Amino acid sequence: MIKSITRVDELRPRILDLNVLQTLVAIADTGTVTAAADRLAYTQSTVSMQLHRLEALLEVSLHEREGRRIRFTAEGEQLIGYARKMLALNNEALDSLRQRQVSGQLSLGIPEDYAFLLTSVLSHFSQLFPAVQLQVICGSSVRLLEQVQAGELDLAVVTRQTRSPGGEVIRREPLVWAVGAEKQPSLTDPIPLALYSPGADVFREVAEQALFSAGRQWRLAYSSQSMTGLMPVVVAGLAVVPVTRDMLTPQLRVLDERSGMPALQSIEMALHRPSGRPTEPARQMAELIREHLAGDG
Repeated sequence: MIKSITRVDELRPRILDLNVLQTLVAIADTGTVTAAADRLAYTQSTVSMQLHRLEALLEVSLHEREGRRIRFTAEGEQLIGYARKMLALNNEALDSLRQRQVSGQLSLGIPEDYAFLLTSVLSHFSQLFPAVQLQVICGSSVRLLEQVQAGELDLAVVTRQTRSPGGEVIRREPLVWAVGAEKQPSLTDPIPLALYSPGADVFREVAEQALFSAGRQWRLAYSSQSMTGLMPVVVAGLAVVPVTRDMLTPQLRVLDERSGMPALQSIEMALHRPSGRPTEPARQMAELIREHLAGDG
């Protein structure tokens, strides 16, 4: 009887756990067990255990260690390819079911200079939930935050404010000093700066604090509510501007440490929503924003 049970068990097909495959892909994407654990909100021991359990199930070695980093074997690389397809198919199935159930209206606020970060999010959302009437509003982070708090917006992705932090931090962006690709101003004191208008964002505060701490003098050459307004002065070589690396264009060039400009702190992007239970469209949009923006900075 025991032998019969064993034969039946051996003939039963082995089923790959999608959660474990998700862990495998996370390790492949990040390169280390520690980073994969951070991405998935697991402990390192859980990630290691899942990887070893997968190898035991398949009876094949999938990885080798090179210090802290993980190097996958040929079999591991092959399985990663299948894992990505299986996870994508899983998401496609879920999306197909979700899109038939979600409708209503959704208002989303985002600063003009961040709008490009959400291009894929907005496109994906409209494909998933065609019945939702989406309205996107651009404005300064300070103003958008006020609108969320007043219940005028369902969601807003803004630069986290020093005076009203709150929100859910979804991305950290290092700031850099940039000048025109072909022209730049003199970097002797007082340094000419192109800055956001007072109260428009924390870029100005970070820049002022860095220069003050370094004992440098500066003057305001131009101010605007958006990068679009600052660009002509910077490209013309008349001012230096603090930007995130994602905001750089071929018209701009980053000043490195040899320029003598002080290092800048990173800024945080936060997702805000009104108090209370979010609507289903808002919940789905927030999930997509997290998936697309988290860890990309």
